[in-house]
Amino acid sequence: MTIGWNDNSPIYRQLKDRVIGMMLDGALKAGDPLPSVRQIAAEYQLNPITVSKAYQELVDDNLVEKRRGIGMYVTEGASEKLLASERERFLSEEWPAMLERIRRLGLNVEHLLREPVGGEK
Repeated sequence: MTIGWNDNSPIYRQLKDRVIGMMLDGALKAGDPLPSVRQIAAEYQLNPITVSKAYQELVDDNLVEKRRGIGMYVTEGASEKLLASERERFLSEEWPAMLERIRRLGLNVEHLLREPVGGEK
């Protein structure tokens, strides 16, 4: 699988966000091991320091724990913690901006929720 990195944010941040996405999607569950730093670095042609930095941020956020000599593992409650923080961020940051744009465009939220995208039926 080829991953395309973008220039909008550092690669370690993009890697961290991908791991978080996997946790939110249920692909990584509590107790699951993360692939080794070497494995990720080799597979995606990244500097191991870049991978280590992404993993360290996950540890700092208490989403992943280091188990000396055996690797990194998703912590208990990580998915729930992420889901709660993502919901809060959406409701406090994204949704108000979306509502403002809807208002500016003269759209009705109720109509948008009933109507199929692009007017398709």
